[in-house]
Amino acid sequence: MQTVTFKNETLTPSKIVCVGRNYVEHIKELGNEVPENMVLFNKPNSAISRNFRYFSPQTRFEGELCLLIENGKIAGVGFGFDLTHADIQNYLKSKGLPWERAKAFDGSAVFSRFTAAPKELKEIGFRLFRNGRPAQEAHYELMIYKPRQIIDEIGSFMTLEDGDIVMTGTPKGVSTYKKGDLFEVELFCAEETLLTQSWRVS
Repeated sequence: MQTVTFKNETLTPSKIVCVGRNYVEHIKELGNEVPENMVLFNKPNSAISRNFRYFSPQTRFEGELCLLIENGKIAGVGFGFDLTHADIQNYLKSKGLPWERAKAFDGSAVFSRFTAAPKELKEIGFRLFRNGRPAQEAHYELMIYKPRQIIDEIGSFMTLEDGDIVMTGTPKGVSTYKKGDLFEVELFCAEETLLTQSWRVS
């Protein structure tokens, strides 16, 4: 089973629940429609990886604020990459089929370590850099669905167990990537830096 690190402890998530289309500008950049209801899908534990791997020229990175759950509440925050086989997803969407082959493959959920969640999340966000240049930036106020809304919606039909992770959606700036690319992220809340981490694509 794959694990993540939270406050120097090792946890084993049973699942990852992901929010799709949660930033208007990202919806526009992919030519999608703003959904009437929250779009949710799952990744299995086997999707988790600490290493950022190259898969194909059509594989896309999507940086996301991530929430770690304990006792049904947001206990930790971190950063994650939702790696997506864009060509496969486009085909599946055109046929009205599920996205698992494009979204839930092994190594498709690359996470930072997790740190304790701030008491107030209204000023949380992240900045992602690729090879030293800005790639993506997210802020709480840009989310269509806020973290508490997301947790409540998931909980209306699915149990979030201790250690489970919620990926809250990606802002604009998604792109394909190459071997050797260096990604660096800063997760912040107001003026406080919560964590920084880097990955070199292998």
